[in-house]
Amino acid sequence: MDGSRVLAILNHKGGVGKTTTCFNIASAYADQGLNILAIDLDPQSHLSVSLGLKDTGLNGVDELFLEHAEVPGYILNVRENLHLIPAGLRLGEVEKLAAKGRQQAMVLRNALQPVLHHYDLILIDCPPTSGLLNFNALFAASEVIIPVSSDYLALHGLSQLLRTLKSAERFMQKELPMWIALTRFTTRRRLSNQVREKLIKYFPRQLLATAVRENAPLAECPSFGKSIFDYSRRSNGAQDYAALADDILYRRVMSNDEPALH
Repeated sequence: MDGSRVLAILNHKGGVGKTTTCFNIASAYADQGLNILAIDLDPQSHLSVSLGLKDTGLNGVDELFLEHAEVPGYILNVRENLHLIPAGLRLGEVEKLAAKGRQQAMVLRNALQPVLHHYDLILIDCPPTSGLLNFNALFAASEVIIPVSSDYLALHGLSQLLRTLKSAERFMQKELPMWIALTRFTTRRRLSNQVREKLIKYFPRQLLATAVRENAPLAECPSFGKSIFDYSRRSNGAQDYAALADDILYRRVMSNDEPALH
């Protein structure tokens, strides 16, 4: 895709840090001077709100689907080096188009073609569903990032998600490299370490090297429209997301011989 990496940040389970991960790794890359486009593909607009956009009446991705609009008219410059296409007020209506088949699953991919060469990375914050919007994200993506929180139910949800991904790959007739990001990690909690060990065992070349520790500032910073780096640069959350961003950039994975933290 013209050299641009397009990352779909995906998990059907809520509360795993999906939007937090998308927001903060996008911010980390922008701080490094990379040119970044973030796409809010969730009708709840959490990524847009986290980036400080309080105007819920903004149009964005919804217009690409419902009005066949072109991408450049909906790109907002929200930070230095960081651009956003907001979700748009009518994005929830898009799932009704699913009956139109494969062509509707290609809308986002086709719409992004004219702007791919402008960005070093494109990050897509996906909704917690398995419908048409997520199919569009997968068709557009070159890789998938799956945030997984450090609890048993997250592991159960991951197995279901992987089945969905395999089905999508058959439909798309392409394979997507997949990376797992361990989030909400508590170093002294036995369950966190057990989840980490299982992920290393079953996904030895896909679990990213940094476990993102549970951290209060990560939950607080979106209400201020700030990334963790602007809100609390010395926090564990800032250290971990800076490292996780590099893990993704350089494809660094965790091994059995490594500690839980970077």
